[in-house]
Amino acid sequence: MGNHRNDSKASRLGTLVVNVLDKGGMRAVAIDAKVSLYTAGGLDGCANFSVETWNPCEEHHVKTQRTNSHGRATFEGLRDGCYVVTYGHYPETDPQCVCVRAGCIEDVCLEPDVRLEATLRFMDRDCKDIPCAQPRVDDKIEIQHTGKNLEDAVSSNKAAIIPPQGFKPDPDNPLKFSGQVVKSGPQSLIATVSYSAIGAAAGAGGEAQFQLPSKFDADEAPIVRIGGNVGATLSRTETEPTDDLPLWVAIRNSTEALSFNNYLRFMDSLFCGRDDLSGLKAFEKVRFADKRTRYDELRQTRFLPFTDADAYRVVKAATEAFVMVNCGVAGVVLNEPRQLQLQPFDRDLDEAYMDRRDLPVPGKGLQQVFNQDYLETVNGGTIDATSTLPYLAIIRRKLPDVPIKTNLFGDDEVGECFGLLQEKLANPCLLELIWSYWHEEGMLAQTVNAITRRFQNVRAPSPQDPLSNLEMDPLRPLNNLFWGYIQDEQHRLTVTRRNYEYDHHYGLRLEGKAVQNFRPVDTRSKFLEAFHHLLRLCTVFYKQDDDTTVKADAFPVLNALKETHLILSQGAHNQFGDLPSTARIEMLMQQWLLARPEFREFLPTRIMVAYPEPWMDRVDAMKKLQGWTDTSVLHFRNLGMFGEQILLSIRWGAWSDVQEPIQAFNWARFFRPQVQGYIHAYRAATGVDLATDTVDTRVDATLPSVLLQKRLASQQRAG
Repeated sequence: MGNHRNDSKASRLGTLVVNVLDKGGMRAVAIDAKVSLYTAGGLDGCANFSVETWNPCEEHHVKTQRTNSHGRATFEGLRDGCYVVTYGHYPETDPQCVCVRAGCIEDVCLEPDVRLEATLRFMDRDCKDIPCAQPRVDDKIEIQHTGKNLEDAVSSNKAAIIPPQGFKPDPDNPLKFSGQVVKSGPQSLIATVSYSAIGAAAGAGGEAQFQLPSKFDADEAPIVRIGGNVGATLSRTETEPTDDLPLWVAIRNSTEALSFNNYLRFMDSLFCGRDDLSGLKAFEKVRFADKRTRYDELRQTRFLPFTDADAYRVVKAATEAFVMVNCGVAGVVLNEPRQLQLQPFDRDLDEAYMDRRDLPVPGKGLQQVFNQDYLETVNGGTIDATSTLPYLAIIRRKLPDVPIKTNLFGDDEVGECFGLLQEKLANPCLLELIWSYWHEEGMLAQTVNAITRRFQNVRAPSPQDPLSNLEMDPLRPLNNLFWGYIQDEQHRLTVTRRNYEYDHHYGLRLEGKAVQNFRPVDTRSKFLEAFHHLLRLCTVFYKQDDDTTVKADAFPVLNALKETHLILSQGAHNQFGDLPSTARIEMLMQQWLLARPEFREFLPTRIMVAYPEPWMDRVDAMKKLQGWTDTSVLHFRNLGMFGEQILLSIRWGAWSDVQEPIQAFNWARFFRPQVQGYIHAYRAATGVDLATDTVDTRVDATLPSVLLQKRLASQQRAG
């Protein structure tokens, strides 16, 4: 422990640097370890400090932080006085008292008694030990973990061993793992043991990881001469992992977590008592409890000024909680405890998806690459240091004079109303308004509007109302839910409001009487051409990539990504931060209302059609009754789902600063199902095939609403 002068402008305050290292001789570094700081009185407080009598209390708690990749946690802005530092994981470690003086930086070291060691053993193909530990490529390698009471800690769920990538556990020894030497040259094998927080089981999230590297040097595999007939096969072009792979995985997982079936499962568990979590990914199960907590909070703060509308009110609060929790957690606030359980990764399923796309999995794992390599730190070394996406880091650097705010308004922010919200930098919401646009073109909102009109005894514009026999009896909850839904109409987005935002984001617009006299001031007129050009280039790339005799050229895809990213970022203003999430909440509620079992009696749906979501047959039945487009809503749902994932990866990626095509190469492979699914759904909905090779290099940039109007007119003429 030592101190030195701090010559910063905040010299009237002190700084405490806490290092967490293994007490053993190998000195393993503790990463993500929870370190808590408590006040212990004035500068003479340590003289009266005793480990046996000290008892932490909330009123003396100052702050809790996690150690960084160097095993270090820094507490800045401390007043003169003595402080007690505690380590919050197993094995339990005595707290330490340290005095901090103004203008000085104090150092203290916490040494948990782990005594981690790793022993490497190399064997040849015949399972014989290799002398002098000189392995070759393809030789077997074993890593044996040892440490003080390590086996007991693992068996009691206080600790867990994280094997290196590709290593399998020994069935007879939980501390031993085996793998294979996969490359030659100097390399390092990292032994990692995670210790859970005191009072929590291993795997519950927030573990401290002790990492110990073991270095070795491997030779090339021996040359084996073979005779006879030799067969040769060709494989697709190899690629290498890039740091933005975890972002695309997070986008894919977050959008799938927002799917209607996941939403329906949450609503059933909340209101029907059915807690069936089968089929959910690991991070989705963790978020399930968080959604309940958010719902309980919102239920106490969301009110409606109408009588007998409580059923609709709680549905609205539950839907808002569902979207808030699942819309995507990207960054972390470095000076606050990391909520790793909210990171949207499921190791086995994510790596299986990437393997199907012929993409390499990063050796450190997706979550570590995301936290340590991809995210960038803004305001580094200060109290409001924040880890954020590289794209948002670029935006932050454009505003160096603007301070970071932890909340909109608060007692601790009096006089500091100007600034950037830290939550918006650290946790951008992964939602795209194009999801709402395509669902609206699929007649979701119009279907609910027709039902609410009939509910209020208003005749449809046609002479004979197709819904004249639709009756909702007051004995079932659907009647009361629609009562609350209609009463709350003044608080929902109008079709005109959404239409202007569709145009602001993507240059897309609706057609119809409800959106006449459309006069936008700022439109993305070039978006549709740029996006369709990107999809066309992707089809060319896929043909090249499937040809094992050709190395596919990803430069055209990269340039198209940069162009589309630029246009998307120009529309990320005004209502961008709030309207997409509000529209998503409202449309999820519409889907949930249509999925109610009572509608099976009201609308003549086709039971034998296997719709993936239960609200879809209701919309298609309404379209049949009203004489609207006969294209199934399934295609519009796919356009919204696939389009959202594609555009999120383009919007939040730092494409403007990419020069090498390897990232575009990986992007095209990763999102191939989404790109080809979008192209197919677009042809099914509008009749335009974006993948068709033509002599003219220009792509079809006609507004989808115009194409849909033409198809509807053709359908009506044929009828």
